[in-house]
Amino acid sequence: MTKRTSAKYKIDRRMGENIWGRPKSPVNRREYGPGQHGQRRKGKLSDFGMQLRAKQKLKGYYGDLTEKQFRKIFTEAERVKGDTGENLIGLLERRLDAVVYRAKFVPTVFAARQFVNHGHVTVNGKKVNIPSYRVKEGDIIEVRDSSKQNVAVLDAIGLAERDVPDYMDVDHSKMSATFVRTPGLGDVPYPVMMEPNLVIEYYAQN
Repeated sequence: MTKRTSAKYKIDRRMGENIWGRPKSPVNRREYGPGQHGQRRKGKLSDFGMQLRAKQKLKGYYGDLTEKQFRKIFTEAERVKGDTGENLIGLLERRLDAVVYRAKFVPTVFAARQFVNHGHVTVNGKKVNIPSYRVKEGDIIEVRDSSKQNVAVLDAIGLAERDVPDYMDVDHSKMSATFVRTPGLGDVPYPVMMEPNLVIEYYAQN
């Protein structure tokens, strides 16, 4: 098992939830956490514990972003007019790796980061290899011609476990996606409940 895959499953086990809705998640079989103390009975979480967990879950979902990356996005969400929680979700969903994942060009958000890193994606006809690149409404994201027969891409398109959300317009025959609009929390098809309001509370106190 690669480090990337084991890390992905470790996040699921640590959270005690199948945060990507994957059929192979170990949480489907064992709901306790990883490690020798994983089966200990869990006490009730404090308010801080719930806030920290909400932050870890959201941060983990987008490929286990570093604390520095995540805090930077949060700070930007605070600066923009409107609801900070909604802004945070919108900024996370505008990441190029998240868009590639939502378009079902790859099976996982971890694979999306690698796919972008390796130069398989263009935005408005130009190659972009930065996973954190922020797409704008109307941007056209495409898989490069040389990568369209990639086995992982073809497998991902056939995955029945998730659908393309309606804030994206995807043509799998052309391996092309248009980012139609920035979504809010209610638009994003998270398999588990995300609580950006608790993330805001966490950063307000820390």
